Amino acid sequence: MAYNSVIIRVELNHAETHFGDVASAIGKAGGDITSIDVIRPGQDTSVRDLTVHVSEETEATLVDLLKTLPGVKVINVSDRTFLAHLGGKISVQPSMPIKNRDDLSRVYTPGVARVCMAIKESPNKAYSLTIKRNTVAVVTDGTAVLGLGDIGPYAAAPVMEGKAMLFKQLAGVDAFPICLDTKDTEEIIRTVKSIAPIFGGINLEDIGSPRCFEIETRLSEELDIPVFHDDQHGTAIVVIAGLLNALKVVGKRMDRVRVVVNGIGAAGVSICKMLLAAGVGTLIPVDKEGTIVQGSRHPSHPMWNWLAEQPAVTTEPGSLKEAIRGADVFIGVSRGNLLSAEDVESMAPDRIVFAMANPQPEIDPSLALPRVRVFATGRSDYPNQINNVLAFPGLFRGALDCRARRFNEPIKLAAARAIASVVSENELNEQYIIPSIFNEEVVAKVRRAVVDTAILTGVARRIPPDFR
Repeated sequence: MAYNSVIIRVELNHAETHFGDVASAIGKAGGDITSIDVIRPGQDTSVRDLTVHVSEETEATLVDLLKTLPGVKVINVSDRTFLAHLGGKISVQPSMPIKNRDDLSRVYTPGVARVCMAIKESPNKAYSLTIKRNTVAVVTDGTAVLGLGDIGPYAAAPVMEGKAMLFKQLAGVDAFPICLDTKDTEEIIRTVKSIAPIFGGINLEDIGSPRCFEIETRLSEELDIPVFHDDQHGTAIVVIAGLLNALKVVGKRMDRVRVVVNGIGAAGVSICKMLLAAGVGTLIPVDKEGTIVQGSRHPSHPMWNWLAEQPAVTTEPGSLKEAIRGADVFIGVSRGNLLSAEDVESMAPDRIVFAMANPQPEIDPSLALPRVRVFATGRSDYPNQINNVLAFPGLFRGALDCRARRFNEPIKLAAARAIASVVSENELNEQYIIPSIFNEEVVAKVRRAVVDTAILTGVARRIPPDFR
């Protein structure tokens, strides 16, 4: 059940009611008053703001109840989540003030002309003389937003703004939302290429599958700046980080485990690719049509064809319930309530389950927790949250610092290992396989891993001073 904090402004007529009556009514309706602010005191009437923690289902009922109380006038109801979004959540601020004509002539005309010509003669100077060195575009078409689906570019904007906030707060990266009013693959590619000169990296976000594969692949090939589809690779990096530590907890090796990945869309394909890069023993990709096996053909899914060519992919066809029998690991990026307690119990001993469908995991946590050794979800109300925020800030911080041309598979795997390393051997246990997104070591370690690997694999164009 989802909960909100709402601020209810009420006017009380003291001759007809007491505040205790209001508080009692709120409590009976399922609300919890967390703070009270007196806006206007008075002997006859008073105005107060009541901050109430209440479920989404009962919020309207609670407000309607207050309106029926004698001596109570509901002036306004404000949802704190909506208040946080008023006017947008990000803004552009100059890095220096313009106080006089001399300042103006240096940052704009006529002085800026010299800088323009310097960049024209040497385009690489854009990295040192413009915002390109520290700016990322967060690009979406609004077709696969969170669990909401195709809600369009306008409705996707709050999510992209939130992503930009996280970039800045966690890694000092300036990010800007680009919400495109088109679903045409070629138009998206053309538009991103056209705006790329001002950005040092491109973060693709919430673009539906399978178009996201071609968009990312083409842009990565046709641009000289790193392109990253977070729904694919951010999820995969954090999943692998959690799995590396979960395998340590249960004492199993990556090259000897059977891993079922359910939901072979954008995230699922990327998870499979990283598992193969990490040396998984047996990979069992499963979608709603059943298990993808070696040698199978999938005309409408090029990435499924690629998986079917990999030696580590299973040769045994079947349904999810058949595939999970004897598996060491289940990774779900599909939909809720697909698995039963019996399905989980059919897995190998010391089983690991990452059930990441949101808001309902593939198996109810209350059913899974007593039956598995390590359990993870995409939710924040259970231990071991698999959260992309652990990956993308440090990835782009490192890529911008070394001016990487692209994110390759070794960089992604190095980032996963870096995230896993934040959890020390002394801290590691069944309830703690992945660090908090607010752990300050995460961005620093991911950045270092990205820069090291970019230099080693030849995609870095600059060696940061702290690496010399």
